[in-house]
Amino acid sequence: MSEPMKRRFKFSMLVAVATLIAASLVTSQAIGGDNKDATEPAVDAETSPDEAEGDEEGAMPAEPVKPEPTPAQKAAGAKAFTKVASVLLSPRCMNCHPAGDAPLQTDQSTPHAFNITRASVEAGLDCSTCHQGRNADEIGAPGGPPGAPNWHLPEKEMPLIFQGRSVAQLCAQLKDPEQNGHKTLDQLLHHVGHDPLVLWGWNPGGKRTKPPLTHEAFVAEFKTWVESGGACPE
Repeated sequence: MSEPMKRRFKFSMLVAVATLIAASLVTSQAIGGDNKDATEPAVDAETSPDEAEGDEEGAMPAEPVKPEPTPAQKAAGAKAFTKVASVLLSPRCMNCHPAGDAPLQTDQSTPHAFNITRASVEAGLDCSTCHQGRNADEIGAPGGPPGAPNWHLPEKEMPLIFQGRSVAQLCAQLKDPEQNGHKTLDQLLHHVGHDPLVLWGWNPGGKRTKPPLTHEAFVAEFKTWVESGGACPE
């Protein structure tokens, strides 16, 4: 092969190699671009980044904010609580919310017989030893102890005292989570409306008097008080 032909052959080979290298680079870039797109998370065109963050697992929806009670609602609530207090300060309620460690009994709210106190329970004499799940006269023992499920005093650490409280003091205490068992007003409303021990007050058995309001009227007044945000009378 002559020298000019050799030079042309070498030049043709260089062109061919250069073409192959260029084609290889273009293919690599195309493949890399496809992989990059594949690794990016799909984004819903209708979902904003802020909305996506709000859908994270474990995120809790915000509780609806209740509107501020109107002056009229507050006035109605404060008035309603005076009627609520007339029930709470009646013997059927107050006897289980004493100022001391001894529960009270009878319409005269005298200290419990047999020297029963919280110390008795701490010593192992549970209230349910005598106070069964219903009144004694309903199970053939007229004049026996009253009864309802879970008969007990409030906890010593949070006694929720009714005895000796003014209406205003009772209101302030009842809506204070640090004194009411860490309950919200709505939880208190549910408690007075459904708790069997509360309901016993309107079915006390024997000759015991009932609270001054019916249970339905009491719950209605309590609801008005709750809707006022717990407005207290002066």
